[in-house]
Amino acid sequence: MREGRKRPDSLPQLIAAHRKALHRVRGRHRVESTILIGKSMGGRVGCHLSLEEKVDGLVCLGYPLCAMGDRTKLRDEVLRALASPILFVQGTRDSLCPLDLLERVRVQMNAPSVLHLVEGGDHSLRAPKRALERAGETQSDIDQKILKAIAAFVDELS
Repeated sequence: MREGRKRPDSLPQLIAAHRKALHRVRGRHRVESTILIGKSMGGRVGCHLSLEEKVDGLVCLGYPLCAMGDRTKLRDEVLRALASPILFVQGTRDSLCPLDLLERVRVQMNAPSVLHLVEGGDHSLRAPKRALERAGETQSDIDQKILKAIAAFVDELS
């Protein structure tokens, strides 16, 4: 993104960049526990990094389970290999992560996993305005529920 390209770096480059950032934080601060959180590709990269670095938990906001939204191109190998507990925060309208496929993968995972659903949410965890109006909610209300789910997950890890 910094270079203005539309295509992200390769997965190995992204993992290396995340590892460097993690080591930088650990070098500057005394860290009792490490929880990686990422949106979409950032969550996927965090999952890969957790296979190489000890982390206490993972939070994936809109995990991109299906490459380009194609249900036949699953990115599930890393999830089945995880050892760290993981929280998935998924929109119910996210075409990159159909919930039926995510449930199948979660059953196959060794790591404990928690799923927080954002009703009507898309890949960006945004709900349509009409659905929000019908529910008497705002996007801010949904975002607060997400934050509470993350806090509860982190508290359970302690």
